[in-house]
Amino acid sequence: MQRKRTTYYFFAAVLLIGFVSMMSSCENDPKVVDDLYKKQIAIEEAKNIESYMSQQGKVKAKLTAPYMLRYQADSPYIEFPRTLHVDFYNDSTEIESTLDARYSKYVEYDHKVLLRDSVLVLNIKSGDTLKTQELWWDQDKQEFYTSKPAQIYQPDKIIFAKYGLKAAQDLKSYTLYGSEGPMLVPENGIPD
Repeated sequence: MQRKRTTYYFFAAVLLIGFVSMMSSCENDPKVVDDLYKKQIAIEEAKNIESYMSQQGKVKAKLTAPYMLRYQADSPYIEFPRTLHVDFYNDSTEIESTLDARYSKYVEYDHKVLLRDSVLVLNIKSGDTLKTQELWWDQDKQEFYTSKPAQIYQPDKIIFAKYGLKAAQDLKSYTLYGSEGPMLVPENGIPD
């Protein structure tokens, strides 16, 4: 009986010493541990994009771009870092306006698009053209807006907006902030 108890204590002591030495010899680098728990952002990549947007069963826009990145983060967004082109359609599926930009970022939850670098919006029917370096497109309201300088080129004149503008997606109406240039105003001063 003495021998069994001694053997038991011997094995318990060996296990305890082994456990203590193992725990004291393990040292984790805090950076390695932090990296294990750091949230990773998934990035999807696509090339030669052609995407259609429809509302109530009607095609409203067609987007084409050579390259797209989609970020799966807390607030997912899509980037078009190498240009994009959008054709906007009327109810008869005829192109009524186009949009071109060298960079774009679509914030999915807000349904808003940031356009940067050589932004150009063209109304096909009237020929009115909007040029600016930065523009937001509100998908729900179907309008453009910016607080940056912008120009509207019309067949007979150029109108400058020093402090930005708000415009309908088809450029049929717009509000200019800090505008300069020739503008037609009705005699009574009240637009129709």
